[in-house]
Amino acid sequence: LEGRDIFGIAQTGSGKTAAFALPILSKIIGLGTKRRPKTARALILAPTRELAVQIEDTIKLLAKGAHISTALVLGGVSRYSQVKKVAPGVDILIATPGRLTDLVREGDLILADTKWLVLDEGDRMLDM
Repeated sequence: LEGRDIFGIAQTGSGKTAAFALPILSKIIGLGTKRRPKTARALILAPTRELAVQIEDTIKLLAKGAHISTALVLGGVSRYSQVKKVAPGVDILIATPGRLTDLVREGDLILADTKWLVLDEGDRMLDM
């Protein structure tokens, strides 16, 4: 909540997603609902599709009723539908590295305004 960089390690099922999501949600709620097109206020990178889906499910549950927009972008799914979801701008973008790179390279996503970055299982992404 103080805006500092952190690094955390914990076992599966210990609440890591809530630990990074709740402070981000708190800050986003304070910003209001106006978003810039093709941007994400927060970016959460996950190494696998399965983890990305799980993170989005948890964030949606934690943000229920808070008018927080999320988008999930990952390979193996229609690129067009994902571009459409990101086009108006989102509060939280959950992505896998390959699809994120694709959207940025094609100009469908601009990261200049992203305020928060989470690398979930960053050690696994470095091994990729």
